[in-house]
Order: sequence, then structure tokens, then C-alpha cells
Amino acid sequence: MIRSLLLRQYKEFMFCTSRYVRQTFNETLCTQLTDFNTRSCNVNSVSRFTFNNEILVSEQLTGFRTVLWISLSVTESSSFLLVRNLQTERTSCYSCPQLADIVEKEVCKILSANPNLAAGFQRLHFHDCWVNGCDGSVLIKTTPENTAEVDAFVNFMLRAIPEIDQIKAAVEAQCPNTVSCADIVALAARDATVFAHGPSWPVDLGRRDSRRSVATDADTQLPFPNFLFSELVSNFAAKGFGAREMIVLSGSHTFGRTHCNGIGPNLYNYTGIEDLTNPNLDPAFAASLKSQCPKGNRDNVVLMDSTPNFFDTQYYQKVLANQGDMISDDELIRGPDGASVLQYLTQPGSSWFAEFAAGMAKMSKLSPLLAPDGEIRKSCQFVN
Repeated sequence: MIRSLLLRQYKEFMFCTSRYVRQTFNETLCTQLTDFNTRSCNVNSVSRFTFNNEILVSEQLTGFRTVLWISLSVTESSSFLLVRNLQTERTSCYSCPQLADIVEKEVCKILSANPNLAAGFQRLHFHDCWVNGCDGSVLIKTTPENTAEVDAFVNFMLRAIPEIDQIKAAVEAQCPNTVSCADIVALAARDATVFAHGPSWPVDLGRRDSRRSVATDADTQLPFPNFLFSELVSNFAAKGFGAREMIVLSGSHTFGRTHCNGIGPNLYNYTGIEDLTNPNLDPAFAASLKSQCPKGNRDNVVLMDSTPNFFDTQYYQKVLANQGDMISDDELIRGPDGASVLQYLTQPGSSWFAEFAAGMAKMSKLSPLLAPDGEIRKSCQFVN
């Protein structure tokens, strides 16, 4: 059914007109829809067929959920790439046709060696977009004259920045001075989520890199791990997201790891009261968490749930069992309808993957920096 729908839509697609592109799309489409029978680097590229979300087709293929976005215009495939102006939504041919392949290959290589880093890519994208828009500012190094976002309190132990540099170097080798670091962060976050068996979403391209990165911007715009439900709702509302979208996107905590730096207030300073442990926590869980995070410890690593390398519903189930690592985790079920939303999202056949994909696509378009503003950095951690 999916193939017939895709091929019917294909007749109406408006994209780059080269015969090679049309032929490659036909060939890869038919093979990738049938070859998705094992999860490995060379067969998960079906996720790269991402489209505008006018029609959503969700299909269960051999235990792995693949989300395909269908509309009248292709925005990305494994062999060519279209870029849409992030303001006008008009399509035009992107000048690095192999970009999708390069990024996915590098992400796959990195995550094959360290699968837990998938969450690091996704967190990096969120922490970039939430602060003055998706502009690569989170990547810039601190200098003696300026403390950059990367060293903000809320960005404690941020990961995947060296790996973005690795991907950028591979892109520069094929398409010099063409693709921004901000676009690479956006693509890597999506591909890393798919690698962890999560959903895909459309990634519009054409962002430029910012020359500004200030730690106080991050500490005043990003949500903190000790936020209560009302504070989380207000923080997301400031970016145009509703309470349900906040709960859905918080599901990104289902993979990866955290540090005692964010957990401490939940165990030793709940609501600002010294030595008070969150009374909502399961007592046995609280005791276990204290053994991993002794009072005053900031650096110890704590895995987010029992399946830290997979994008699944274990995090929501853990929160529903009063086992949230951070105050902001536990608070998801303390607000109006929070528990019922989590209960629904954990059910087989729920719309969580589709809602998460929609939320990430929306987030990736937050206040993008567009030409002629900004720059295309040669090295992601340094302005040109």
C-alpha cells in the first residue's frame, strides 16, 4: 500500500529535473521499502525519505516503526537534496547533493562505536534551537573575552560537539563553504534518533551559523532540571509550544544519560529546601539514586532508563512509576492531565512517534538565521 501511494504521489513531485535524480529516486525507493528488514547502517536509509507532513503514513516493518512523510514535494532523498527557504518555504536545489549520505554515514559510524551518543546529538539540537534559534551557536568555544553557551550552567557536560566537527569535516571535503554547522546539527539529530529506532522527521535546510554565543542566553532561555510543571509549560509556551508538546518532547529523555548535577535538587534540595528529597519519588528508587549521586556530587553519570540506547517508552513508564531522575521528569505527571497523556503515549499504537516527529520538525524551524545574515563556519567551534 505504501509503495503504491508513494508512486502515485511521485508523479506530482516537483524537484530537480535531472534524469539521474529521477532514475535514482525510482530505483532506491523500491529497494529501500523492501530492504528494511534489519537495523544496520546500510539499510536504515528509508528514513531519509522525508516529506512535508500533509499526509502521515506510519507502518510497522519487522518490529521497527518507520515514519514516512508524504506531500506534493520531496524535501530529501538519499541521492539528492532539496532545500526550502525557511521563511518562504519555496523549494530550490541545494548545492550539496550528497549531503544526506555524508551526514548519515558519519552518524552511523559514530553511533556504531558509541550508541549512547545518539541522545547527545538530539540534546545538542534542542539546546541549539531553544537559544535564539537554530544557528549553531551552542557549538562555539568559550574565549578569554566571552563565556559561550557551551559553558552555561544548563549545558553541563553537553556532548557530541567533537562529533559534529567530524561530520563537518566530511561535508567540507565534498562541499566546501556550503553547508552550515546548524544544518549539520539538525540532520545529525534526526539521523541519530532513527539509528536508536526512533521516528524520522523532515529537516528543512538553509540555516546560517551565528557569530554570537553567550552563556547567559542559554541560562535564561533553556529549561532547568529543577523546573516545576508550570515553569516547563511557560518555558515551552515562550517558544510557541503547548503543554502536550512539552510532554511529548520530554520523551527524548528515553535514551542517553544524565549527570548528578541535574539530579541533585530532586534528592537534596527539593523546591529549594535543604536536604529535602522529593516526597513523590518511589522510596526504593530514591535510595538507589542517592547511592549513584551522593550529596555534592555533580559528575557521576546516570543512565536515563533501562534501555538507554533505544528510543522507546521506558522513560514514560519510569516517570509514571514515580521514578523521575530530575524534578522536571517527575513534574510531567504533576500537572493537569499529565499522567493521562503519559499513559496514552506508552500504549502500543499511540501517536507518540508521529507527535514527537512533528514537534522536532517544528523545533528545527525556530528563528533560523538566514542569508545574508550569519556565516558558513569552516570549523564549527570557531567563528570565521
